[in-house]
Amino acid sequence: MQVVITGGAGFLGRRLARTLLQRGALVGPSGDVEPIETVVLLDTTPPEPALSHDPRLQVVAGDITDRATLAQVIDAHTTSVFHFAAVVSAAAEADFDLGMRINLHGTLAVLEACRALPHPPRLLFTSSIASFGGPLPAVVDQTTPQTPENSYGTQKAIGELLVSDYSRKGFVDGRAVRLPTIVVRPGRPNRAASSFASSIVREPLTGLDAVCPVAPDTRLAILSPRRAIEAFILAHNLPAATFAHTRSLLVPGLSVQVSEMVAAVQHAAGPDAVQRIRWQPDADIQRIISSWPGAFTSQHSLNLGFQADANMDAIVQAFIEDDLPAQRASL
Repeated sequence: MQVVITGGAGFLGRRLARTLLQRGALVGPSGDVEPIETVVLLDTTPPEPALSHDPRLQVVAGDITDRATLAQVIDAHTTSVFHFAAVVSAAAEADFDLGMRINLHGTLAVLEACRALPHPPRLLFTSSIASFGGPLPAVVDQTTPQTPENSYGTQKAIGELLVSDYSRKGFVDGRAVRLPTIVVRPGRPNRAASSFASSIVREPLTGLDAVCPVAPDTRLAILSPRRAIEAFILAHNLPAATFAHTRSLLVPGLSVQVSEMVAAVQHAAGPDAVQRIRWQPDADIQRIISSWPGAFTSQHSLNLGFQADANMDAIVQAFIEDDLPAQRASL
């Protein structure tokens, strides 16, 4: 099997690559578990820090909208594509043209590269909680209509429709996963509207200050990186017969208030850590976050084996175990 990960230099792309190389196998075109021969990471820059050397790993630098590059990367040997490449929410809202080029036209370019293959590869597309908006029920589920109130969410919702249509036509065997906010992301703050959700945990645990731009009673649906990687692999391995009229699945998340997230930091590191969080309201960020669902679940997905995290303390502990040593070493 040859697996391609777009946005492979991002933290989820790197983590998925490491996991796949460790597992050594995925469900292949036959429907059976098959060995992974090659994992190709495509991104604008190489992964940093670099992944450990593995002869099965290839790293390619290129633009997701460059169809010549995609034709070289997604070639006749490709059996699976994990499409992570995207411009994050606040950046897509601030620069409409950039968001459209990467999030919409980049997704279309990936689908067209898959369509050109002699066989339909399995394709996993990462959608987002941001594809919901407007008046929402207390708990968003698989049946809630997508009415995004930002460009990023709109681009993701369109991507889902494209994945379903290309699957209907037999060009790909696609599946789209709608993700809650991923917490805790290692690294540095980025331009995502939800970046603070990781910062208010990550920075205090490494002795740095963090800024929280939303009110303490703001509610978020979140998912740990551990659960996200599990969800990607599970969704990839599901047989096509699992899907009916849509190729989209909602990944269950943990519903928490920001104040509960801060309390979990205190449980892990004491009161001095939470003193590093500065509350600086940002009306634009609050508006975007408040338009997203604060509770996110799906009985269908739970029946298929997808899982939410148990509680916020468990998410913080997972970060301490998986990423905190490297985070401190990078300072």
